[in-house]
Parts: sequence; C-alpha cells; structure tokens
Amino acid sequence: MTGLMGTLAEAWDEVRVHKTRVLLSLVGVFLAVFAMTTVTALGLMVAQVQQELGERSGGRAATVAVNAWDPVTGMPPDSTRWDAAVADLVERYDIATAATISYGETRFRMPGGTTAVQTRRVSPSYGELHRVEPVEGRWLREGDRENLSPSVVVNEAFMAALGAPDLAGRPTVVIGGPSPVVATIVGVVREGYGEELLAYRVDRSAGPWDAAVDPATAMYGGPSTLELWVPADQVDQVMDTVRNDLSLALGGGLQVDTYRSDPQGAEETIAMLRLAIRGAGTVVLVLGGLGVLNIGLVTVRQRIREIGVRRSFGATSGRIFSAVMLESVCATALAGVLAVGASIVLVRNLPLERLLNNGIPIADMPGFPVAAAVEGLVAATAVGALAGLLPAIIAVRAKVIDAIRF
Repeated sequence: MTGLMGTLAEAWDEVRVHKTRVLLSLVGVFLAVFAMTTVTALGLMVAQVQQELGERSGGRAATVAVNAWDPVTGMPPDSTRWDAAVADLVERYDIATAATISYGETRFRMPGGTTAVQTRRVSPSYGELHRVEPVEGRWLREGDRENLSPSVVVNEAFMAALGAPDLAGRPTVVIGGPSPVVATIVGVVREGYGEELLAYRVDRSAGPWDAAVDPATAMYGGPSTLELWVPADQVDQVMDTVRNDLSLALGGGLQVDTYRSDPQGAEETIAMLRLAIRGAGTVVLVLGGLGVLNIGLVTVRQRIREIGVRRSFGATSGRIFSAVMLESVCATALAGVLAVGASIVLVRNLPLERLLNNGIPIADMPGFPVAAAVEGLVAATAVGALAGLLPAIIAVRAKVIDAIRF
C-alpha cells in the first residue's frame, strides 16, 4: 500500500512539474469526455421530452382506446348505459387509470362576442394519462365535479382573446346557452395552433350547467372515447376482453372498437440517435488519447537520462513502469473530473423546458445520470492507461548504461 501511494505521489508530482505540457495534451481528452458525458445526460432528457410529447397526444404506454357506436345510424350509445358499462368494466378488472374524452363546442361570451370554442369534456385522470402540464395554474380535479362554478382549463389563445394576462386576477368567463353560468379558469395549457381557442371541462358534474352545452354540437367530433392505461405486455388480452365485455353490456347491436393509441417505436429511434452521437464522441476521445500518447513518447525520450539515473540507484522495472504509466492516468483522470464537472454545470443551467419542450414543464425531469458521470471518468482513465502503456514499456526496456550516456 505504501509503495502504491508513493508511486501515485510521484506521478502526481510529475504532472505538476510538467503542467503546461499536460494541459496541452489533455485538451482533446477533456473535450471528448465533456462531449460524451453531456450527450449521455442530454440524451436521457431529450428522450424524456420526446416521450412526453408523444404521450400528450396518444397517452402513456400502453393506452388502449375504446369507441362504441351503432353501425347503422352512426350514433353513440346512450350516455347512461355507456357510463354504467364503463364503470362496471373498470371496477371488475381493477384498472387504475381510466379516462373518458368527448369532443364538442361550448359557447363562451368573450369580449368580442359569443364564440363557439372547441371543448374537450374529460375525466380528471386524463391529465395524468396524457401528461398535461399547465404552464400556469392547475389541472382539473375530482372535486371540480361538485363546484358551483364550473372549472375550466384553457389554452393561451383563449386567455389572449379573453383579455386576461394571467391567472393572478382569478379570471372568469360566462358559458352561454340555455342556462348561462360563470365558469372559473383554473389553469392554462400551451396547446392549439395559432389563434385556435381550446378549453377543457370535467366530463360530468352534479350541477345544472351541463345544459349550457349545445346538444346539437356536443358530439360533432364522434362518440365518447374511453382510454385505459394498462401493462404493455397485456395489451392484446385487454383489447379482446374489453371489446367482448362492452359489446355484451351495451347490447343493441352496437359495435365496439379497441386500438392502441400511445406512440410506439419512438424509444428505438431516440436510442439510435444517441448511439450515433456517442459514437462520434468516442472517436474524439480516441483522437485525444493519441495526442496524450504522442506527448508521452516525446516525454520519455526527454527523461531517458533521469530514468537511467533512477535505475542505477535501485529503482525496479515495476516502479519505473508504474510511475510513467500512472503519470498519464493521473493526468487523464484529472481531465475527466474537470470535464464531468463542466458537463454537470452546463446541463443543470440549460433552459431545457424552453429549448426542448416549448416552455411546457417537463413532468418527470431526470436528474443528471450518475452512469454518465461514471462512464466519463472510466473512459478518461482507460485512455490514460492505454496512452501511457507504450511509453512505460519503452522506459522499462531502456538499458541503464545507455540511458545515462544519453
């Protein structure tokens, strides 16, 4: 143990003495380790953002969507029978997350006049299933079904049309129709295209204000959709079971369709992209290692007399070999530590939500991966060991008398 510590101390002293040479030789290693570590960390975060983007539209893995309709008339089933059949299905199979979605229009009384706004009537669990992250305020809750003032989540274009800069003033909006009612805006989401107005309301409520939805347009987008979040390895079984059970429960010749709505294949694409980028980082790391190797060879030639003197005073071949090799290892390990530290600082301070996710909060932001930091340090140390191997062999094979005469 004492010999090892002495060898490490000796190698570190050599690094300090030749710090200018060491710094110049380690620029490539530093940049390569920095690039590899940063790419690995950002790759995980980009993958998370891409996953959440897909899940916002299609649901989490695995989401099974269910529709029921009459093949003769094209009409959906009676809402009471549909709700009862869905509730029985969810309870029977103990499905943790299920959401219903229906599309329609709601007439809101805006400053510029009454406007028909695309409205989604959704279960509160829709937010969890589709990773809806409001940029301001909150998402719908179970208790919103009992509120005396309906809770509404709208997009930014809706807020702009309403003339409300933010939710600080607790803005409200009047829902028109047969029974006008004042609704409270509880959240703002970043959705829609351009000036398209969009609103979310809870799927059902105990209040009389549901009459404010125009029955003539409430189902213009088609029948209600049921979404079930189930284990990915049970998707086919779940789809067959749900199709059979709902067909029996609804009866009347209704057709029940099931399909998987969540995005598939995105993870493989992102993994290939990450692998390609890290491959480029590996090439840069190898080039940096060649630079360290060249400097090491030149240094050994310059220090050959010093090595001969040390051998004449009893230094063993193992001591010479380890001292020369560990000098390279200590230098590249130091470069690796600095590169990993710089990578952590950079990644932690990047505005990733604005750069990658259009300002929408990332629901499950991964922390800086420990595996990336360890990988960078191991890579730097391995490059140092490989780059120091050949100079160390040359130093050991040098004859004492020739080295002293050099």
